[in-house]
Amino acid sequence: MFGVVFPNRSFPLDISTFTQIDTTHWLLDMNHFVGESYDSVREICIFLLNNFTLPPDKALALYIQSPGSPFFFCGAVTISRPSAVLSLSWPEPGSGSVPQLTAPDAPPLSAKIGVSVEDLAALPSLDVAAERKIERLALKVGENLFNFMQSFCGVDGSKLVVPMDILDRWFKKFQERAKRDPEYLKGFAL
Repeated sequence: MFGVVFPNRSFPLDISTFTQIDTTHWLLDMNHFVGESYDSVREICIFLLNNFTLPPDKALALYIQSPGSPFFFCGAVTISRPSAVLSLSWPEPGSGSVPQLTAPDAPPLSAKIGVSVEDLAALPSLDVAAERKIERLALKVGENLFNFMQSFCGVDGSKLVVPMDILDRWFKKFQERAKRDPEYLKGFAL
C-alpha cells in the first residue's frame, strides 16, 4: 500500500513496519526505530506502492506525535502526487492536553508517526512544511525591506515619510546583492 524512507537514515520501510490500528490508520513507534532521539529525524519520504490504488478524492496523510502531545499534520500523498519528502517539525513533548497517565513499570511514552487515509478536501495542504518555508521567506524579505526603508525615513507627526523611489532603490540593491552573493538568498529561506 505505502512505504516510507528516512533520507540518509534508513532503507525503505513498508507497511509491515507499522502497527495497523484499523483499515485506514497505521502507527510507527519511533522508539523501535531511533529510540529517544526521534527529534533528530527531520525528514520522511512517504510513497504509494505501484499496486495500490487510492481513490482520487482520498489522500494518505502523515502525522507526527511527540510523547504527550497531540498528533500534528505534516503533509500527504495522493494518486496524482504519489510521493513526497516532508519535513518533520516535532512538537515539544507534552505540548498538548494529552494526559500522561502510565503505570510506574510501563515503558516510557514514545514519539509516533501516524498514517491515515482521509478525504482530500478535508486536508489543509499537501505539504505544510513548504507553506511554512514560503511564509518565513516572505517575512524575512518584508523585514529586509522594512529595515532598508527605516534607514531613510523621516517623521512627520505620527507618520513615517520615505523617499518616493525607496522601493526601486531597495529592489535594485536586493537584486545586486543576490547576483554578487549566491548564498545571500539562502539566508532568507532558513
